[in-house]
Amino acid sequence: MRFRPAMVLLLPLVFLASPASHAAESPYKGQEKRPIKALSGKEVEDLLAGNGMGLAKAAELNRYPGPLHVLESASRLGLTETQRAETRRLFDAMKREAVPLGREIVERERELDARFASQEIDEASLAAALAEIGRLTGALRLVHLKAHLRMREILTPHQIALYGRARGYESSGGAGGHSGH
Repeated sequence: MRFRPAMVLLLPLVFLASPASHAAESPYKGQEKRPIKALSGKEVEDLLAGNGMGLAKAAELNRYPGPLHVLESASRLGLTETQRAETRRLFDAMKREAVPLGREIVERERELDARFASQEIDEASLAAALAEIGRLTGALRLVHLKAHLRMREILTPHQIALYGRARGYESSGGAGGHSGH
């Protein structure tokens, strides 16, 4: 291939515009504008609302239904009025515990972000902050997982199987090969 003088002059521009020149661009680009860098707006919203955020997947995907989704599927599951009332009480109790924990996690993350932003952080204060955030996150996960445990006390084995199928987890026999109550 013969290079023409114009091509030789344009060659460096091709390399400058290539994707390789952008390799250093961070996948975090734009997140530096978040009020709390480590949490998206949706994550903050979910924490403040006491939402599950996938914290109970170990239960959900192993035939331990969640109260919110049971309430959403009440007709399909054939819940009795008693089961609906018990599920509603369980859901409300879960929210009462989860919302303050979520609020506390958001506040601790806000404080951690502020410590980094002000450059007033050291290894000891970092370790303490992360230990507290971890403790709170564990407590929040416990709240959600306990609700899934209790949900199995309210539903029949048949309703649990219906729930799994309604959620798309199983066609028969149960998620992960488990069966029964």
